[in-house]
Amino acid sequence: MAKTALITGASSGLGAEYARQLAARGADLVLVGRDARALESVAREVRAASGVGVEVLVADLLDAKARQPVIDRLTDAGRPIEILVNNAGFGLPLDFDRNDIEDEVRHLAVHVEVPMRLMHAALGPMLARGSGRILNVASIAAFIPRSTYGASKLWLVSFSRWADATYAPRGVTVTAVCPGYTHTNFHERLGLARGEEGIAGWMWLNPADVVTPSLRDAARGKAVSVPTLRYRMLAALASIAPDRLASKLGRRGR
Repeated sequence: MAKTALITGASSGLGAEYARQLAARGADLVLVGRDARALESVAREVRAASGVGVEVLVADLLDAKARQPVIDRLTDAGRPIEILVNNAGFGLPLDFDRNDIEDEVRHLAVHVEVPMRLMHAALGPMLARGSGRILNVASIAAFIPRSTYGASKLWLVSFSRWADATYAPRGVTVTAVCPGYTHTNFHERLGLARGEEGIAGWMWLNPADVVTPSLRDAARGKAVSVPTLRYRMLAALASIAPDRLASKLGRRGR
């Protein structure tokens, strides 16, 4: 029986690339997102290219009622989910004091509460089977002081490291994926056109530059995946830089 992967934020960007690459490896898919039309477009694409089964779940993961069908799908022992990719997210301007606090609360929920809830739902059946794989899409911002975005991603990295150490001996691995600046619509949703972020061209990655090594690292049981040497070096440098300098560097781009 083919493995089944559930991917959140699957309508574009990294989520859509995970769908393409996992389908190419023979996995059936459950695509989760808010945009039904975009999800169906990705579903048609991967069905045509790979011939796998694809389900679409339209859900606002910040809404408890809308989220429940996703929880139910993760806990359905008769239709097991072997791979969970927690990818849903959005960004805010870095000026915490100027941001609407309710936007900040939603931002925290989508990056911390939602993946925690989905992981909790997935772990029960995975541990019962003795196999499973969870990828939590974090960010290089986890290693750099960067307002609430970096803080939430640092939580996700720390929790993923702990979860992997705890559950890998029981057959379930957890990998935090920490991409750098990646060409997706993430920045467009912040109102920034490509080229307006103030980031040098050589620092930008394409979705495949992130997804391919992260799937390889997850298969190898790595708890943290930082795609590309340039970003591994940046993470190492940021860890020893003074906070004020690291924070100043973190203000570049959005």
